[in-house]
Amino acid sequence: MENLAHDVLAGVGPRLRALRRARGGTLATLAAETGLTASTLSRLETGRLRPTLEQLLPLARAHGVPLDDLVAAPPTGDPRIHLRPIRRAGLVLVPLTRRAGGVQAYKVIYPPAGRSPIRKPQTHEGYEWFYVLGGQVRFVLGEREFRLGVGEAAEFDTGVPHWIGSADSQPAEALVLFGAQGERAHLTPARS
Repeated sequence: MENLAHDVLAGVGPRLRALRRARGGTLATLAAETGLTASTLSRLETGRLRPTLEQLLPLARAHGVPLDDLVAAPPTGDPRIHLRPIRRAGLVLVPLTRRAGGVQAYKVIYPPAGRSPIRKPQTHEGYEWFYVLGGQVRFVLGEREFRLGVGEAAEFDTGVPHWIGSADSQPAEALVLFGAQGERAHLTPARS
């Protein structure tokens, strides 16, 4: 680890010199911009002085480059999440959380009404919240039936018999949060 830090810091000097020369600046003008002495800048550029964060920050600002560029920081990992849709009972479920336990998030795509059978309402332990992203959703909860459109949301105890599907000839999409142990998707503030 120490060798890596040494190698990274050893490359800072030549980068600093190249940036200053590309701007056509002198050590004196850079010293005035950064508050560092020309002597310190010279020692940094030649590698005789190991740079500190307090020295690198004003240099990055003066040269108009990110600090990562001065130290040639390695690129970070790929931040993208590669989602793998699951097809189940005519639905497409896209898991949005990767950890076990707690509230789980899914994007659910319900096929157009008539393309998959209306199943008997189910019950199971948990609590669910969903938000309609696209289309029209038919939501059966106990003895009641609702139709929800884009931007509408519902939350319910999954111990109550329920069924969710597309309400018409178009697919419907929803963002679903589900807590297996009954965790609620949002909390109501306590009244004082």
